[in-house]
Amino acid sequence: MRRRTAADLDACVDLLRAVHDRDGYPVNWPGRPAEWLTPPSPLAAWVAEANGRIAGHVGLARSGAGDLAPVLWSDRARVPVEHTAVVGRLFVSPAARGLGLGALLLARAVRDARERGLHPVLDVLAHDTAAVALYEREGWRLLDTVDQRWSATRTVTVHCFAAPA
Repeated sequence: MRRRTAADLDACVDLLRAVHDRDGYPVNWPGRPAEWLTPPSPLAAWVAEANGRIAGHVGLARSGAGDLAPVLWSDRARVPVEHTAVVGRLFVSPAARGLGLGALLLARAVRDARERGLHPVLDVLAHDTAAVALYEREGWRLLDTVDQRWSATRTVTVHCFAAPA
């Protein structure tokens, strides 16, 4: 595992396409996938390699518009939302699943957030049962399940999680 570089973005986009085609993540294919992999307030991103190829990705960012978990956690912890970091853009190659890369990437993002004095949180679509199972296995706490309006015609159900204390 290592920090993602700009030179990795094309390979990450190719991997994201494979994940999208297989699993439907992300639900809406971004018009500019390389930009989607780098949200507006990025803190860091990492890639995992297997057999010399990028096999997984995770990012860590500041809270942005529409992120529900940071608000829920900050309300419960009674601290400003600025004390959170959002884990996102976590995906693993279908060919590399079962190697524990998802858990390793998640742990790396959590470690970085904690080193920054931030509490890691995330939002995940309720129907993404594999991701939900990973977060639960790793001890993440469900903050709430909410409906989030993505557009005038689309509402999705989202689970909001916080990393264990």
